[in-house]
Amino acid sequence: MARQVLGVALALMLLVVQPLLTQAAEVLQVREATLLQVGDRNRNYSVRLACIEVSPEDQQQAVDWLRQTLPRRRRVNLRPEGSSDGLLLARVTPIGAEQDLGAALVNEGLAHTTCPPA
Repeated sequence: MARQVLGVALALMLLVVQPLLTQAAEVLQVREATLLQVGDRNRNYSVRLACIEVSPEDQQQAVDWLRQTLPRRRRVNLRPEGSSDGLLLARVTPIGAEQDLGAALVNEGLAHTTCPPA
């Protein structure tokens, strides 16, 4: 039963996210070191950066770095990885950038990877 509910939840999430994939989302706010508020033309989403973790002592530096890298209305591509606690987990790549934000935070020394290498 739990797997069916999870399957339905993921299917619904993909239906909601599909419009974001066809139109680039815009960053509305950096809320935390791994949490962004993004939106398209008529919806807002809370998106947690997938596969990274920021240590408590690096939280403020990571927020500052993200705010500098992602000014309001910066367009981004989302690659959904799942959901957790009602938040979309995604790899977020600014339009025109070569790497996603999670990898960039790891390269800056502000985060570490939590997912196994592909």
